[in-house]
Amino acid sequence: MLIHCDRGDMMDNKNDLTTGSISSKFLGFFFPMLLTNLLQQIYSVADTAIVGKGIGDNALGAVGNLTSLSFFIIGFSMGITNGFAVIIGQHYGSDDKKNLGKAVAMAIELSGITALVLTIAGCIILKPIILLIHTDKVILNDCLTYGYIIFAGLVVTIAYNLFSGILRSLGDSRTPFIAIIISSGANIALDYILIFIFHTGVGGAAAATVFAQAVSAVICYEKIRHMPEVSFTSADFRPDAEMSVLLMKNGAGMALMNSITAVGSMVLQGYINRYGVAFTSAYSVCTRYLNLFMLPALTAGFAVSAFVSQNYGAKLPERIMGGVKAGIGIAIVSYILAGSVMVFMPRQLAGFMLNSADTVLLASGYLRICGIFLILLNLLFVFRSAVQGMGYPFIPMMSGFAEMVLRIAVIILLLHGIGFNAAAVADAVAWTGALTLNIVSFLIYRKLPAARFHSSSLS
Repeated sequence: MLIHCDRGDMMDNKNDLTTGSISSKFLGFFFPMLLTNLLQQIYSVADTAIVGKGIGDNALGAVGNLTSLSFFIIGFSMGITNGFAVIIGQHYGSDDKKNLGKAVAMAIELSGITALVLTIAGCIILKPIILLIHTDKVILNDCLTYGYIIFAGLVVTIAYNLFSGILRSLGDSRTPFIAIIISSGANIALDYILIFIFHTGVGGAAAATVFAQAVSAVICYEKIRHMPEVSFTSADFRPDAEMSVLLMKNGAGMALMNSITAVGSMVLQGYINRYGVAFTSAYSVCTRYLNLFMLPALTAGFAVSAFVSQNYGAKLPERIMGGVKAGIGIAIVSYILAGSVMVFMPRQLAGFMLNSADTVLLASGYLRICGIFLILLNLLFVFRSAVQGMGYPFIPMMSGFAEMVLRIAVIILLLHGIGFNAAAVADAVAWTGALTLNIVSFLIYRKLPAARFHSSSLS
């Protein structure tokens, strides 16, 4: 049987997503997290602008050229930690304090092992992958410099992703916001100092990023350590096979989904790189803007995952559906606002980061097409997160595979014929396929009993 605690004793009401008005609880959780992610993306845009204007388009292309590979490695770790957070949220929602502490402790241990393995793997495969995707020799050294520093700092990246994910699963979206305010300011200041004053090139930009993530990780961990509802002792860190399997089963599915998607992006990057540095730089800027404009829906997805996981643990299906509807509403509003900017102001956006008129023209076409189809990506974040929040990682993982296959197929068929715009079409087609799979799976899974959560061995 599960060990139950009095909900009033265990949960700070403002963090408890299983009670109160669905809309007010969801939005109260969503907005601090949106501000957190906005600050991260504003930093990313500022970082890109500093690199592009301070070092040049080639340096910008070098940093952007690593986007797919970075997501392959870092996205894998994010999938692991987000998967752990879902299980932690379910234990929190079910008032299972005993297994909550153990889940947090095991998540920390498993994340440490993951960080070690991925750091070694990232540094080993960096150069072979960079060469495999036809990276231009002009930007090769900058790619390697930036990549080695980022991968060497994976331990702090994974620590931040884990601790912020745990806080979100417990209903706390405010602490990560405070952490990002502090770290983003430090990051931008260091960027400026290292690039413009000490002329450290892309290595300085990478070092500033790692330092800022370390600051964020420390702030989030200190918050967790002092939360009364999360108590774990040295005994909780003793190996627990069943808890570890439960965590890894959920985390591995999300990790594989991210990495499979990244493989498709790397293949796409490879085809784009064959057309020269102008294509590479344009794609780098486009992905930065896409990451910015998809942010509200991505954040809604994170909110849906936390909301669903707590209410799934509490066995409240009506609140699960209410949370998903709130996420859909945010996705639609975001599409209207962000999509309009991408469709009607693509040249202004591209020109903010790029210097060459030809490169600006390339980026403008991509941004306009993706702006039209942004609703598909927005809804994908919501439905995929809902399925993951219920603890079903398989279909989201398969949707990542579908994204990869569709993206590769479209880029092979269309790149030669329509040029750089084929990258945008490939994204739109990939989003369509993945969204279809996740909508169908959500409609099926939401009818299944919540009693599947917890094996009897964890009771």
